[in-house]
Amino acid sequence: MRWLQYSRAGKITVGLIASALFVFAIWLYTESKSETSYIWPSFGDVGSAFADTWLFENVGSDVVPSLRRMFTGFALAVIAGVAVGFMLGSSSVLDALANPVVNFLRSIPAAALLPPMIVLFGIGDLTKVAVIAFVCCWPIILNTRDGVRELDSTLLASASVYGISGVRRFVFIVLPAVSPRIFAGMRISLSIAILLLVTSEMVASTNGIGYFVFLAQQRFAVDAMWAGVILLGLLGVVLNFLLSAIERRALRWNRSEDPS
Repeated sequence: MRWLQYSRAGKITVGLIASALFVFAIWLYTESKSETSYIWPSFGDVGSAFADTWLFENVGSDVVPSLRRMFTGFALAVIAGVAVGFMLGSSSVLDALANPVVNFLRSIPAAALLPPMIVLFGIGDLTKVAVIAFVCCWPIILNTRDGVRELDSTLLASASVYGISGVRRFVFIVLPAVSPRIFAGMRISLSIAILLLVTSEMVASTNGIGYFVFLAQQRFAVDAMWAGVILLGLLGVVLNFLLSAIERRALRWNRSEDPS
């Protein structure tokens, strides 16, 4: 039990077994339903549609544009979120003044932003990037602000005693201390970015994964539709894995020693 609870290899093994059981259950269910309902194509049909559609054929026309939009919007959200979060966390006066505006803007539903964004920017990439950047910046802003507020006063006093100030203080003291909170906001924002990408492409796009899924549904190509959904799920898993790997490497000083 201790091996399963703490060992990374144990966690991976349990995850793979659970995933295999889940896939097997879905396979059994779809095989039983495919004969009587077009909504649930067989697992084999979805797999064939996935191979035909997403193994190289539609990568350039749909996957690449979607990833470009998402990464651009996410990168802008990180840059703006970290900068604004540091400003709000460093000044209680500025934070008090901005708090009503921040609470109002972050409370606007993402779907409600699409019509005005389309009016302002049309149905091009700028609309998707703007929506993703705007909505995804708030978790990063709030986490960064809280991280700056929670800085250990003893740590800052020690930096002053040793004459560490200005840029050196920010780079070697403040930024590493706040980084765990920044990455926490980035993890939340990454999931939101994928959701917003699909929603915006369904509403205002002529290509992309979300547009493909919507078009397949309109054409009653259910196997292709589910293949697109599976691709989005795999994309989310891979991106979260990559972000976690970057976080582990960047914050390896912050991790406790693995008991295994």
